[in-house]
Amino acid sequence: MAKVRPLNDKILIERSKAEEKTKGGIILPDGAKEKPKEGVIVAVGDGRFTDSGERVAFQVKKGDRVLFKSYSGTDVKLDGKEYILMSEEDILAVIE
Repeated sequence: MAKVRPLNDKILIERSKAEEKTKGGIILPDGAKEKPKEGVIVAVGDGRFTDSGERVAFQVKKGDRVLFKSYSGTDVKLDGKEYILMSEEDILAVIE
């Protein structure tokens, strides 16, 4: 992968693959697949700034598997893989 370093409070996430089949075994066409709202953090920025100018560290780290909001971030394609670039505030939870 090309080296990507998100800026400030941005996080780069590799989105999980969409389900190919339903639980009942029906194969889904590409148009019917829902984009997963989870992925793995690939890179993080340096953190956000407070109103007083102090930098706040992230609550998540590279390698964490996370759930995020449905319509958040910006889709990015790098070296044939799909990623999403978003702010930490769009992440809802870490999957442990």
